[in-house]
Amino acid sequence: MEKQRTYFCIDMKSFYASVECAERGLSPFETNLVVADPSRGNGAICLAISPKMKTLGVKNRCRLFDIPKDMDYIIAKPRMKKYIDVAADIYEIYLDYISKDDIHVYSIDESFIDATDYLNMYKMSAKEFATMLMDLIAKKTGVPSTAGIGTNMYLAKIALDITAKHSPDHIGYLDEDLYKKQLWDHVPITDFWQVARGTANRLKKFGINTMRDITNADSNLLYDTFGINAELLIDHAWGREPCTIANTKAF
Repeated sequence: MEKQRTYFCIDMKSFYASVECAERGLSPFETNLVVADPSRGNGAICLAISPKMKTLGVKNRCRLFDIPKDMDYIIAKPRMKKYIDVAADIYEIYLDYISKDDIHVYSIDESFIDATDYLNMYKMSAKEFATMLMDLIAKKTGVPSTAGIGTNMYLAKIALDITAKHSPDHIGYLDEDLYKKQLWDHVPITDFWQVARGTANRLKKFGINTMRDITNADSNLLYDTFGINAELLIDHAWGREPCTIANTKAF
């Protein structure tokens, strides 16, 4: 029997905005800052906003004219090379403790880590190991992070996207049983990784609004509607994900 694996999905909070705050010696949780090019006028898209502004109701990817007129904030012009350099610094932190074979860089500010074989090595629990990495990132770059821990890559991603944001330590954990208990009836279904609005609308036509509904649906109906992608929907509805980091690298 294959041993249970432990995956992390670690994401930088408001990455571009947090980098700009760190460069100014400011806390992104206490500073109103947007990353946008003011030379493009009041309609410029904000590539990122600080966590502080999110708590005040400003939406990510808004335009400058969407920000309340009475709100004081800093505008930081985008610096992609800087963000790439900081992302490289974060990757180097991972490499100090983890083989590159066990890391999958998902985006500039988000990575999957197969932590399975490192927990015994470092004599840490999954939460302790994730916390150590997050603390090192904050110390070296000034950028705060969030982590999802799961027994497969999908559950780690869902723990990051849905449960970690409600945790005071910014870490979420899911295994298949917890997933069913906590999230089978979660709405909207678009909160789940790879369930786009179009997919949700097609499911809704059949009265399917939750992951539990997918597990109870006629699989033939799902395959007729979504083709091979129905397999992904069904697996994820049950909290299953056979794909490993090794598989993603081979692909």
